[in-house]
Amino acid sequence: MLENYIKIAWRNLRKHKFYSFLNVFGLALGLASCLLITLYVIDELSYDRSFDHADRIHRVNADIRFGGADMSLAVAPDPLAFTLKKDYPQIEQVVRLRDTGSLLVRRAELAENLKEDHVVYADSTFFKVFSVPLLMGDPEKALKAPYTVVISASDAAKFFGSGNAMGKALILDNADTYTITGVMQDIPTQSHLRGVNMLLSMSSNDESRMDGWGSHNFNTYLLLKEGVDPKQFERNFETVLQKYTSKWLVSFLGSSLEEIRKSGSSLSYTLMPLTKIHLHSDRKAEINANGNVQYVYIFGVVALFLLTIACVNFMNLATARSSNRAKEVGVRKALGSERSSLVSQFLTESLMLSFFSLALAVILAYLALPFFNDLAGKQVNFPIQNVWFWVALLITGGVVGVLAGSYPAFFLSAFKPLKVLKNSVELQGKGGYLRNALVVFQFVISVMLIVGTGVIYRQLNFIQTKKLGFNKDQMLIVDDAYALDNQVKAFKEQVLRMPNVASGTVTSFLPTPSSRTDHTFFPVGQMQQDKGINMQKWTVDYDFVKTMDLQMANGRAFQEEFPSDSTGILINEAAAKVLGYAAPVGKKIFGYDDAALTKKVTYTIIGVVKNFHFESLKRNIGALSLILYKSNGTVVFKLNGGNVTQTVGQVEQLWKKMAPGQPFNYRFMDEDFNQVYRSEQRVGQIFVTFAVISIIIGCLGLFGLSAYTAERRTKEIGVRKVLGASVANIVTLLSKEFLRLIIIAILIGIPIAWFGMNQWLNDFAYHVDLAWWMFLAAGAIAITIALLTISFQSIKAALMNPVKSLRSE
Repeated sequence: MLENYIKIAWRNLRKHKFYSFLNVFGLALGLASCLLITLYVIDELSYDRSFDHADRIHRVNADIRFGGADMSLAVAPDPLAFTLKKDYPQIEQVVRLRDTGSLLVRRAELAENLKEDHVVYADSTFFKVFSVPLLMGDPEKALKAPYTVVISASDAAKFFGSGNAMGKALILDNADTYTITGVMQDIPTQSHLRGVNMLLSMSSNDESRMDGWGSHNFNTYLLLKEGVDPKQFERNFETVLQKYTSKWLVSFLGSSLEEIRKSGSSLSYTLMPLTKIHLHSDRKAEINANGNVQYVYIFGVVALFLLTIACVNFMNLATARSSNRAKEVGVRKALGSERSSLVSQFLTESLMLSFFSLALAVILAYLALPFFNDLAGKQVNFPIQNVWFWVALLITGGVVGVLAGSYPAFFLSAFKPLKVLKNSVELQGKGGYLRNALVVFQFVISVMLIVGTGVIYRQLNFIQTKKLGFNKDQMLIVDDAYALDNQVKAFKEQVLRMPNVASGTVTSFLPTPSSRTDHTFFPVGQMQQDKGINMQKWTVDYDFVKTMDLQMANGRAFQEEFPSDSTGILINEAAAKVLGYAAPVGKKIFGYDDAALTKKVTYTIIGVVKNFHFESLKRNIGALSLILYKSNGTVVFKLNGGNVTQTVGQVEQLWKKMAPGQPFNYRFMDEDFNQVYRSEQRVGQIFVTFAVISIIIGCLGLFGLSAYTAERRTKEIGVRKVLGASVANIVTLLSKEFLRLIIIAILIGIPIAWFGMNQWLNDFAYHVDLAWWMFLAAGAIAITIALLTISFQSIKAALMNPVKSLRSE
C-alpha cells in the first residue's frame, strides 16, 4: 500500500511541476534559514557550558550608586574572594582575574616583540574552578610563584614553534621576566574567557594584596559546593558589607554603610551564573564583549516565522488546487476508498515534498554557512558527524510534512463523492477563508521585518551622522607607544613634521574603546559622602583637547605656558552639573592618586569641556575629568587628508627606525567607533537577509495563488473581455482581492512592529524617533512587491484570447 501511495504521489508531483517547484523551493528556503538560525542560537546558548561544574560557578557582580553615577560592574574588591572562602564553608573554591589588556611579549633571547592581545592575572586556584586542561605543568603549582605564567597551546606554537616551552622565559613589555610553568589547552571559543592565551600569576600583582574594599578591579568567581542555593547564599553579602566594607567606609569617608544608604547612595553584590554571562551581562569591566539574549529571542522568532511562512505556502497552494483534485477524491470514494486512505495518500505527498525540501535545505544551508558566519561574526560549524543532528533533521522533516499537509489532507478527503461528481461541491468556503488568513499572516511577518530593517538602519545612520562632540575622522592611532621607551615625545614631534599630519597627542584614554578608570572626587574641605562625585579620570597631554577637536564651554584648555596646570583639571559639563557649580572655573576638588586611596591630590578646575560621547550611545554622557600626566599608551595623530596610505607608511618607517624589533600596530578611530556598534550592524544585515528571504517565500506562494486564481477564472475573464472589459479592468479584478489582504496585513503588522522596535530603541539613550513615514514606506514596499508578484499572472490572463479560453472551457 505504501509503495502505491509513493507512486501516485510521485506522478502527481511530476504532473504539476510548476506547483511542485514552488512548494519545494519555498519550503527549502524556509528550512535552510531556520537551520542556519538554529545553529546560531545553539552556539550562543552553549557558552561556558564545556567547563566541569559550570552550573556551580558564579561571578560576583557589583552595583554601585555614588557621586551622581550608577555603575554596574563585573568586578569586585580584591579581598572579597578569599574573605568569602574563609568565612563561608558553602564555597568550594574561588578565583580572581585581573584583565591587563594587551602586552608586548618576546622570548628572553630574542629582541623582536609580538603583541599578545588578551593577558590576565589569575590566582593559582584558576584550574580548580575552570576545568581548562593543562597539557604541560602541574595545575597545583603552575601559578603559585611570582612572575610565573601559563600560556595556551596556540601561544606555545606562536613563540616556540614545535619546541618545548616549559621553563622558558618571556619578557613582557620589555620589562618583567616571567617563567613558563604550564601550557594549557586553548580556552573554547564558546566561552566569555575566549581569547585569553596568557595567565600571569596573581602573586606578581601588588594590587591584589592591597586589601582595598573600595576599589573594584577583579573579576571574582565562586565555585559553590553541591546543593548550595545561589540565591540563598547571596544573602551573606549583606553581612560582608556590614562587617568589612562599612568599616572601610568609616575610615575613608567617616560615614558607615547605613549612613551612605540614607543619603541615596548604595552598594550591593549579586551572583551571576557562569552560563548566563555571555547573553545576560553587559557590565563595565567584562573580560570580553558579550552577546545579547534579546537577539537570540529575535532570531529564534524569525526562524519560526520563516518556517511558518514556508508551511503556509504549502497549505495555501494545496488547498487552492483542491478543485483539481476534487474529482479524483470523488472517484476514489465512489470506488470504495476510505477517508483514512485518502488522508494517507495526501500526507504521503506532503512528506515527499517535505523531505525533498529538507534535502535541498541542507545543501543550501551548507553552502550558505560561510556567508552566514561572516554575517553573524561567528564560527559555527555544520555538525555533519553528529548523529543526533541528522535524527533531529529527519524528525523536523516529518513534523513539517505532517503539519503542512494535515489541513489539505483532511480538507480534500472530506469532500462528498456525489456532490463532487455533480460539480456541486463548494470549494471556496472555509478553504478560501483559511487561505486568505494565511496570506495575511505571511505578509504581517514580512511587514514587521521590513519595518525592523528600516528602523535598525536608520538608527545606525543616526549613530554615524550624530555630532559626537569630538572628531573621529582621519584620526590615526598608533598603539603600544611604551615600546618607544623614552622616545615617545621625539616620535610625536617627528611625525608632526610630516605634511599630512595636523596635530598629535599622547594618551591611553580615547572616546572610542580604550582604557577607563573611575575615581571619586570631593570639593576641598567637604569630604562628606553626599558631596562626592564619581567620574572618569583621563590622563592626557597639552594637545589632547586640540587633537580631538573638543570644545570648551568655559575656561581654557591646558597650556604649557602655565606651570600651575600640572595640578589643574578639566571637567565636562556633566561633571559640573553633578558638582552643582554655576561657575566651576577656579574651584578646587581633591581625589586620590593610587589604588590604595592614600595619596591625596588637590586639583584646580581651569576649564569645562563641552559634553562629548565617550561611551556607547546606549548610555547617557557621564562625568569626566582630564588631568595632565606623562603617558605612553597610544599616540593619536589628526591627519589632513591627502594620501593616507603614504602617511601611514612614513609613520611606520619612522617607528621601525626608532623602535627596531617592536611591532607597529595602528588603527583608525572611526573604525573603532564602528566596532562599538558591530553587533547592531550585524543584526541589521541579518534582518535584511531574512526579510528578503521571507518576502521571496511569501511571493512564491502569492505567485502560485495568483496563477491558480487566473486559471480558475479563465472562463469568467473570457466572458468579461467579450463584453468589453479592458486589460486594466481584468488586472484590477484579479489584483484587488490580494491587495485587500495585503492592506489588512499592513494594518496588523505595523502596530506590532512599532511596539517591537520601540522596545529595541529604548536600549539607546540617544536614538531616532519612530516617524510615521517609516511605516508608510514599509506598507508601500509590501504593496509594490505584492502587485509586481501578481501582475505577471494577471496581465497574462487579461491578454489571453477570449475565443480560445471560452472554447477550451
